[in-house]
Amino acid sequence: MKFSTKPSSMKSGIRFNWNRFKSKLLVTYTLSYILIFLVPLSCVTFIIYHNATANLRSQIEQSNVNQLSQVRLSIDNQMNNLLETANTISFDEHLTKFMVSDPYNSRDAVASLARYKTSNTMLEELFLYYRGDDRIYSSLGMTDLDLVFGDMFRFESWKPEEIKQALNETKAPTVRPAEYVTVNSRQESKLAVLFPIRTNDPYPYGTLLYLVKEEQLTGVMDSILNDFSGSSYILSGTGDVLTANYRGDSLRGHDLTSLIELEPGIHNMELGGERYSVVTVKSKTNDWTYATAIPSYQFFEQVGQIRTIILLVFVITALVGIAAATLLARRQYHPIRDLLEFASLQDGVKEKSKNRNEWDWIKQTIRDYHARIDMQEPFVRNQYLMLLFKHGKPDDPEIGRMIVQSGLELPEQACCFAIILSLDEQSRDEQSWEDQQALRGWLSQLELPELKARIYGVEFSVSHQLALMVTLLPSQEEDMASRVGLVVDELDEQLGQRLSRRPNLGIGTVYDDLSGLNQSFLEAASALEQRRLMLSERVAYFDKGAETSEALSGESYWLPKKSLLKLEQSLKQGNEAAALQLISGMMEKLKGEKLSVGLLRCQCFDVLNSLLRTAAELGMDEVRGEISSLHAFETLEGLENRLSSLASRICSEATHQTETAQPTLMDEIVDYVSQNYADYTLSLEHIALKYDTSTSYLSRSFKEKTGLNFTQYIWQCRLNEVTRQLLHTSAPLKEIIERVGYLDAPNFIRKFKKETGYTPGQYRKLHSASGPVPDEE
Repeated sequence: MKFSTKPSSMKSGIRFNWNRFKSKLLVTYTLSYILIFLVPLSCVTFIIYHNATANLRSQIEQSNVNQLSQVRLSIDNQMNNLLETANTISFDEHLTKFMVSDPYNSRDAVASLARYKTSNTMLEELFLYYRGDDRIYSSLGMTDLDLVFGDMFRFESWKPEEIKQALNETKAPTVRPAEYVTVNSRQESKLAVLFPIRTNDPYPYGTLLYLVKEEQLTGVMDSILNDFSGSSYILSGTGDVLTANYRGDSLRGHDLTSLIELEPGIHNMELGGERYSVVTVKSKTNDWTYATAIPSYQFFEQVGQIRTIILLVFVITALVGIAAATLLARRQYHPIRDLLEFASLQDGVKEKSKNRNEWDWIKQTIRDYHARIDMQEPFVRNQYLMLLFKHGKPDDPEIGRMIVQSGLELPEQACCFAIILSLDEQSRDEQSWEDQQALRGWLSQLELPELKARIYGVEFSVSHQLALMVTLLPSQEEDMASRVGLVVDELDEQLGQRLSRRPNLGIGTVYDDLSGLNQSFLEAASALEQRRLMLSERVAYFDKGAETSEALSGESYWLPKKSLLKLEQSLKQGNEAAALQLISGMMEKLKGEKLSVGLLRCQCFDVLNSLLRTAAELGMDEVRGEISSLHAFETLEGLENRLSSLASRICSEATHQTETAQPTLMDEIVDYVSQNYADYTLSLEHIALKYDTSTSYLSRSFKEKTGLNFTQYIWQCRLNEVTRQLLHTSAPLKEIIERVGYLDAPNFIRKFKKETGYTPGQYRKLHSASGPVPDEE
């Protein structure tokens, strides 16, 4: 039966509906790669940003420390200048109590005070007071003490009485916190600095009072904050705030006094419910504390530009990375897509369920394939076992690897031999088909652990014969013949327990390598053939039969009977390589013997007679006309060439007859399947039972005959018939599917679309000559 394959069907067969998958696995891959890229990128970006802000903050804070130290140094220098001025005044002869009170010299004293005032730009006014006096002297002249601090310089909180007391009692340099002082109806914030005269004298006689504008100090401190919103403070050793410069919120109460307790350096602390960066330095000259308090958010405003640059680089890198991750995910997904396309084209592969991703579907497909392989493993082993029986172990590395994977390779120091099991017609009639199948299954792999033997069996023809490969594992038993006898006896005994009539057995010679298994197989067949001709015992050993023949033949210079038997058997099986090898071996033996011409020709005639006898059995009548030419040989080389040519012709004829004899049965089976494919109960087991053969042999032979396995062949028959009825009838689709023996209509529609690229209804509309027909789906 021929099957036509349309180009449109082949092209549509490779189509795959990716929309059903919705690429969940591709989305997972893409998201995974994006996360793998973005997580480290985000961490690195955060670290870079954190380090950048920390470094910038550290630089700003260190800059504040340096500037604050410069302010401290500048103010300390000015305070030292005030101290030096006080020391100079205390030793100035123009400014003694006598000179300033003397009407004649008081003018020079006032001029000296004016010079001291102008020489120090920090001073707003300078007053000289002698204790116990009601007058005070300045650059403006001599004035009453009450008038000066009651009318001319009125302090906001420092009362005149307190001022007079301080002037009379100050024994060490003292600085009062800045406060507002009213001068000529104008208020200005000033600091009052008092130095006793003399400064180091335990009993000073006077006091020098400096008035310093607060802006003189805050102006220097303005350079600290720059563009930051914050506050700067100068605190005395007792914790009093001498002066402060505010930009933004100021500190109050405990928060302010806590600054005096801080060690010099940089501090991050919470003040007033807000985080501040506090920088403090201390003066060793006067024990003052210089402090700045800057809100932490100010630092983040400074890193805004850096943050923008980092964010821009991050976004660009992330976009490029996402694009690369998407491309990489698609490239990684390609092999999976190819695997899905491959699997979707195979028969019996179910479409992917919507609740599973591609990996789950692939794993299920692999399990299905694995189960299918497990089912087909015995068939694969049988194929290679037949290869070993017919041709021995080839030199092809790939076939050698498959032999190893099939478990047929001999272990180290093991050996093997062949047994042919033949059931007579009466035994077959007494057995049911199920019993025959059970026997074949049992002999397909049989272990004899007590004898350290392993048996693999295969049915090699339709004549109900089984070829058995017996592997003898390493053993301490040295007598190989006794081991073979024990294995054969054990096998025969077990066969007797399973069968009502024991089968005939032909046993070949033991070989140390698989390459000799085909020789052992020929020997087993020869032994079985010799048993049939001589009507000897059921169990026939090739070695024993050959020895008997040789003993009957007498002299050792005759060709071994076993070689002639093997030659005939190889010719009957069409094994040309083995036949040519045997002929060459016998010719070489004859060349090595020193025989008379007459005896030599007799032995050559033995070989020739074996070939002629086999040709006659195969019905090659044309060979009779060549006998005279075959007898007329001059040299052994010439005879060998003629015998080899004849052997090749005989093997070709034997092969041809085997191929034509077996296809007669297979043609009948194929015709039966082609006529009954619409029977939904049709199965391989049903056919095997009907034609009295094994399922394994039927499956192998059916595929060799049609090129398709049994299931594929029936599907193709049904597909062709459905296609024909779609084009030439108007019957409903469901009815057509049932007609061809397919009960699962949705599954048939799915497979039909996979095969043709269209649903049956679409196919009918596109190809029907009678025009569109309503879709019955």
